[in-house]
Amino acid sequence: MEFKNLVEIDQERCKGCGLCINACPKQVLGFSESYNSKSYHPAEVKNQEACIGCGFCYSMCPDVCITVKTLAK
Repeated sequence: MEFKNLVEIDQERCKGCGLCINACPKQVLGFSESYNSKSYHPAEVKNQEACIGCGFCYSMCPDVCITVKTLAK
């Protein structure tokens, strides 16, 4: 059985600190070019297919706005 990893970011809660971006070993995340309602550039998923589901981004997020899921294909 194959699995796919899915990263979801609540962009309204993200303050754009970049800790998750720096923690990602596969460079899945990056800063959004748009702003959220608090005028931050939140993190966003740039390369979902490269995600290995390690959860480092989730662990580093001080605002708990990241969810990492592993789904069966």
